[in-house]
Amino acid sequence: MKSVIIYASTHHGNTKKLVDAIASECEIEVVDATKVKEKDLKEYDLIGFASGIFYTKFAAPVLGFAGVNLPVDKDVFFIATAGNTNKGNFKSIEAITNEKKCKVVGRFQCKGFDTYGPMKLIGGINKNRPNEEDIKAAVDFYKGIIDGSV
Repeated sequence: MKSVIIYASTHHGNTKKLVDAIASECEIEVVDATKVKEKDLKEYDLIGFASGIFYTKFAAPVLGFAGVNLPVDKDVFFIATAGNTNKGNFKSIEAITNEKKCKVVGRFQCKGFDTYGPMKLIGGINKNRPNEEDIKAAVDFYKGIIDGSV
């Protein structure tokens, strides 16, 4: 199965920690959406989108990349790091994948160090997150998609 994760990790590297851990243990390509704007994704069986969350939305580079490059009818999964983890954080990316008639095969979310907006005034929240447990859970999540246990 040929897989890729399209990601953006712009503030504290929270999302990059998860993506790098998955890539180091599994055979998967990673693409930084802040650097690569276009890529033909037709050859991939499984496409992941990973991002920090900004006011309940995936990062604009990931959303833009998905809107331009995601082929119709693909299996997709999502990974998010957020100051506030809630199910609504996936709505922005799901709107695009639903429009492209993709099948969502999994969602993973964990807390991430957050100093965005008003959080900066108090020194941030979720310090030291994602931690080793979160990173392991992200790797296990991806492995579960591959082996069908998710």
